[in-house]
Amino acid sequence: MSKDLVPFVHFYDQDFVDMYDRSWVWIDELWKEGSGDNQFSGSYLSYPDQKYFSQYLSSFASLFLVYSNQNHSPFEMLDYFYARQEESGAIRGEYSIEDDKPVLTEENPEGFSPPLFAYVEYIFYHKVGNKKRLREVVPILERYFAWLEETSLQENGLYHVPTEACQTGNIPRIETFFPVDFNSQLALSALYMSAIGDILNDKEISFRYKRLYFSLKTRINAHMWDEEDRFYYDLDKDGERIKSKLLVSYWAMLAEIPNDERANYLIEQLQDPKEFGTENPFPAVPVSSPHYSEDGNGHCGGVFSVHTYMVVKALERYNHFVYARECAIRHMYFLLDTLHPDTDQIGDLWEAYLPNKEGPSKTDEIEGFPRRRLMHYAGLATITLMIENIIGLDISLPRKTVDWMMPSLEVMGIENLSLKRNTITILSNKTDRGWEIRLESEKLYYFTIEVLNEKKKKTLPIPSGKCSMLIDKM
Repeated sequence: MSKDLVPFVHFYDQDFVDMYDRSWVWIDELWKEGSGDNQFSGSYLSYPDQKYFSQYLSSFASLFLVYSNQNHSPFEMLDYFYARQEESGAIRGEYSIEDDKPVLTEENPEGFSPPLFAYVEYIFYHKVGNKKRLREVVPILERYFAWLEETSLQENGLYHVPTEACQTGNIPRIETFFPVDFNSQLALSALYMSAIGDILNDKEISFRYKRLYFSLKTRINAHMWDEEDRFYYDLDKDGERIKSKLLVSYWAMLAEIPNDERANYLIEQLQDPKEFGTENPFPAVPVSSPHYSEDGNGHCGGVFSVHTYMVVKALERYNHFVYARECAIRHMYFLLDTLHPDTDQIGDLWEAYLPNKEGPSKTDEIEGFPRRRLMHYAGLATITLMIENIIGLDISLPRKTVDWMMPSLEVMGIENLSLKRNTITILSNKTDRGWEIRLESEKLYYFTIEVLNEKKKKTLPIPSGKCSMLIDKM
């Protein structure tokens, strides 16, 4: 793909820029048109040796495709699943790429998948600004919620699904009956369904899903939080906590379930090298786990970009912006080191990485693991985290706002970013007059810049055309 078709990023480490550019080239190479056999009416991001359309992978790929300046639609990858909704409201987690049939297994007979549609649709709205789409998808999502309630809600108010639905691979979770990650993801979706109700000015939807959110939040805090270990755990069939720490417990933080005190305990464990604080943040199980492996062993020590994305966004929720950025940068260096190893071997991007040295996580326990060039995961780091956390831009098209949070003054920015019918450029640079922010826009929007170590923050309207501002004058 030509660099002119997607936003161009600027950063003081050119390797990061090269990785970002290369990611779009790979996405373009892996982009395919649907066929008559698989009934995919649009186009989609594939990966080598793909056998299934995965709801989980499609949801995450959509989070960086929104930055393609509409050259690669993020919508069709979710619309494929919406079009297959059954009368019961069911949307299965995977469909065969050969014959379009749902993939149902003995371990996961209902085809459950992490429920992330509402979260992704809310992000779509702020990056693309299409309220009409929200109106169209809400009835689909409501039927989906109703199906989940009918098939998996238990008497204690928590949801039971098989752990095979949770995308945690070969991590032993045999006794798990109430997965902490699935329940937290459902709470996250209810939170964003309520927010979508507010956007549509539908008070009934807003109230109903807010009530579901607080119901789940209360039960997760009451049953899954362990005061002694200061951590959220899975529950067994009897509702007893299974004291095996998993990184996916941090979905609870992304869903804003812990209070500030509990969140601080969780963050301490992210920073602890004896828990999740490895050089490459963050392994799927902590160093303290008996299942942890320095060689990754699949998910038992492997570091996944999708998990790093989730934790970074959770840290944002609790205003740990500097640490979140540091983690994103550290993870990017491991992707770079594995892509360009100091050996005769040819590097690449992989599904999962080692926690303390370069290279992919490997295992004999999962067929075909790790998947090569799985951009559905890698793009979350090389594109989404690059724009939103390493550079630090938060964009809302409906609000016509761009917020730029910079821990310190550095040479970086973005060029040719499409905000629907408005293309903008924002760059910081050191000039003879001091640090200068150069801005260019086709239409009016509102720009907020905050430099944390300078303790400076300012919001101002950016008119059409070119302008600049000096940080020293703020």
